Amino acid sequence: MSFVKTKGFKYIKNLIIGVGASVVLLGALFKLESWEGASTMLIIGLFVEAFIFLFLGLIGPEKDYYWEKLYPGLDDYHSHIAPLTAGEVDNTVTPQLNGEVVEKQLGGMLTELQTMSKNLSALRALQDVDFTGTSDQIKSMNNFYRKLNEAMADLGDSLEDTKQYKDQLSVLNKNLGSLNTVYGTVLSAYSNLGGK
Repeated sequence: MSFVKTKGFKYIKNLIIGVGASVVLLGALFKLESWEGASTMLIIGLFVEAFIFLFLGLIGPEKDYYWEKLYPGLDDYHSHIAPLTAGEVDNTVTPQLNGEVVEKQLGGMLTELQTMSKNLSALRALQDVDFTGTSDQIKSMNNFYRKLNEAMADLGDSLEDTKQYKDQLSVLNKNLGSLNTVYGTVLSAYSNLGGK
């Protein structure tokens, strides 16, 4: 088996792609935010991206499904395998089953069924759990959220009252300024009268 098809190589390939993509994104982030070293980070990121594309181009596409092991002759264009919807099947060609492959598949199915059985028994255990106290907890949480909303509404009203008080103080301040001007004018007029 080739190293390219091993689990270790697939892990390394995903690691290279993931780390490389993060370097590219960091370079773009540095450039967008105009941080120090942004040009350098962007250059490094683009070189890493170019390396990733070169790497992916060199290793070639990966074949994930091996149907020809289950259906021998499937990868041969000139084989005599008739599609299921083709009607009558040519009886002169007898399909050969690979016993080892079928045995592995049945073993895998058995393992999956055992796992499903364990999961179903865990779900059955959930049926026995007592949820009677949860409705009281939900009611108390609803009460808490209702009171929290009321407190926030009161806080909003207090903020509105504070704004109105500030506006009234501003108007009062303007009126006091006007009164001071009038008082200054009256004093000057009075001193002019007293000096004559």
